[in-house]
Amino acid sequence: MFYLTRVFGLAFLTAGSLSISLGLHLAESSPQQMNRRDTAQKDRERNAEDEYQSGVKYTRGVEVTQDYAMAAKLFEKAAEQGYAKAQTALGFAYHLGRGVPRNDAEAAKWFRKAAEQGESAAQYNLGYAYFIGTGVTQNDTEAVAWLRKAAEQGFALAENNLAVMYARGRGVSKDFAVAAQWYRKAAEQGLPDAQTSLGELCANGDGIPKDDAEAVKWFRTAAEQGYAQAQLNLGRMYEVGRGISRDAVEAYVWFTLSSAAGSDEARSHLSNLEKDMTPAQVAEGTTRAKAWMTQHQMK
Repeated sequence: MFYLTRVFGLAFLTAGSLSISLGLHLAESSPQQMNRRDTAQKDRERNAEDEYQSGVKYTRGVEVTQDYAMAAKLFEKAAEQGYAKAQTALGFAYHLGRGVPRNDAEAAKWFRKAAEQGESAAQYNLGYAYFIGTGVTQNDTEAVAWLRKAAEQGFALAENNLAVMYARGRGVSKDFAVAAQWYRKAAEQGLPDAQTSLGELCANGDGIPKDDAEAVKWFRTAAEQGYAQAQLNLGRMYEVGRGISRDAVEAYVWFTLSSAAGSDEARSHLSNLEKDMTPAQVAEGTTRAKAWMTQHQMK
């Protein structure tokens, strides 16, 4: 039996921009008045975006000395103008206590403002806040509602976490078939957690037809990204010959890599497997694992 992997925490995304409405155009306004208002609105939007982008630079220490307090001030200026990405960033700063005192209720407030404008990262963050009950009263139904809004926009982390809610039956009826659909969407975007969970559903036959070869494919895809649970699972498939030819050396390689990434279960498998291997096989497995680590710049 394979077990589904973890839920993601909060996300802080800085890429892209968002155009937002900062006022109403009155029906009786003249074309000249409307043009002036349009220009002023666009100027405000540009100013808010500039402040947000400057805040990102101070957060990352790009072109300026890293300064979280300055970043938070810039995010707040843009957020007060209704700029959704800045509201998300400010919420994240309050969640971490980075540049401002840590305050999860304040974080949730800003996530909500951005989420209500349709900002997918904020919808995801607010959904996660409801999932764990940080800054808001824990509520699985609300968590699902906000995660779904972000997932339907293609936000991979939300797709993964919505799948987890269906797999666990939290806020929705347990439904592995629906979970598999959302895991697949996130997996196809390259998220290793979702790839691993989808592989586990394939291996167990939960919600989708049992398919060991498909499970191996997804485990390998995530394992090649250095994801420890997937490396463990791939090693187990090689160890017993499920979905792929049995190969003790390859099993040893993936158990070694998973163990190096911190998996105690992989260490246990490695110890047991080594008892049935020849010294030459162990040496070959060690060599392959070291080569993989070198290729992927691991020590």
